[in-house]
Amino acid sequence: MPMNIGVAGIILLVILGLLLFGPSKLPQLGRAIGTTLSEFRRGAKGIIDPDEKADDQSKPKELK
Repeated sequence: MPMNIGVAGIILLVILGLLLFGPSKLPQLGRAIGTTLSEFRRGAKGIIDPDEKADDQSKPKELK
């Protein structure tokens, strides 16, 4: 089943989100979703490419 969401569908989702969560909670919800996706990508990258370490970002980078 393809995910063909048009402009009307996106507008409907935004209105539904505003009704369910309120305008003050939507930025927090978007930030949480973005953080979750970035951590998932980081974890998937570690699984797909085992040569690279997943904790590279925790090491300080050397300045040139």
